[in-house]
Amino acid sequence: MIRGLYIGRFQPMHKGHLDVLRYILGQTDELIIAIGSAQESHTPRNPFTAGERFEMIRSVIREEGFDLSSIYIVPVEDVKRNSIWVSHVLSLVPHFDVVYANEPLATYLFEEAGFEVRKTLLFSRSSYSSTHVRESIVGGSDWQDLVPPSIFDYIRKKGGVERMVRINSTDKC
Repeated sequence: MIRGLYIGRFQPMHKGHLDVLRYILGQTDELIIAIGSAQESHTPRNPFTAGERFEMIRSVIREEGFDLSSIYIVPVEDVKRNSIWVSHVLSLVPHFDVVYANEPLATYLFEEAGFEVRKTLLFSRSSYSSTHVRESIVGGSDWQDLVPPSIFDYIRKKGGVERMVRINSTDKC
């Protein structure tokens, strides 16, 4: 049995994340999705709480018909000390066999700690990035096609669009 670890901020989860999720689930028996920067919320870069991101990810898992019993979702707060970050992650998540990551620092830190790190494909990276999704939402552009339907519905129902517009506004002239 192979259990993978996939870490992301998911601010918000988009169709690129979903493609990566499908890819990883095709290679593993179980998957741990670590919600990174779990302590962050209500900022332009991190507008959603860890609980909201958990609910969004779970709604996509249900929507896609993935086996919920083989997927664990764990919030992981930052420690701001790279030398102990992998130990911190290990203290919060169940055992895993392989890490799926593209981010250079995370890749380096897990490899340095002796873990196998597999790169994931970056599906339509120019369209599917959380930064692009957030900018589209705040700018009033069409963003519905960038995220899975359940994420679009969740953000709208929870007032996420209004929140993002307000936290990105300024009182400067």
